Amino acid sequence: MSEPVSICRYRDLDLTPARVAEIDRIFFESSNTKTFPSDAARAAFRERWLGRYLSNDPAFAYIAKDGGGRIVGYLIGAIEDPALTSRFADIAYFAALSEQTKRYPAHLHVNISPEFRNRGIGGRLIDSFLADAKLAGAPGVHVVTSAGAANVSFYNRNGFVEVARAGTSGGLVFLARSL
Repeated sequence: MSEPVSICRYRDLDLTPARVAEIDRIFFESSNTKTFPSDAARAAFRERWLGRYLSNDPAFAYIAKDGGGRIVGYLIGAIEDPALTSRFADIAYFAALSEQTKRYPAHLHVNISPEFRNRGIGGRLIDSFLADAKLAGAPGVHVVTSAGAANVSFYNRNGFVEVARAGTSGGLVFLARSL
């Protein structure tokens, strides 16, 4: 039998340096980018894909904890259209996908520690985000990932379908779900 996992809101978490380190460990462990030319580049990468969500959208951040209270996964998201939001202007593919983001403006990133994957935790985190995004009035939600990435099947299992492609030779896939 697998260890019980609970979902809580990030803003309800007792945010100690150790907790931040747990989230960061999962973030970097799950990232395809493993090396950085400098500490500043590593910090900028974290800010771009994690930090800005925790700072600006804590109401749409969720934490998965094991029975001992250790963080084993998280979901971060935002509900406003990233193609129209200046804080996401540094991510070029949002401009290319602006027609799609109008219909599916909310977006998310979910990461789970490897030893806790394939237990339904990611789906539970997504369900928490979707319920709140719908209550906030978002008509749909999307994720953008590499077309050949293993996580495409995870998102498909959680109700996301391919809507568009972007990037060089269609290397990025826009997966979406209506709310």
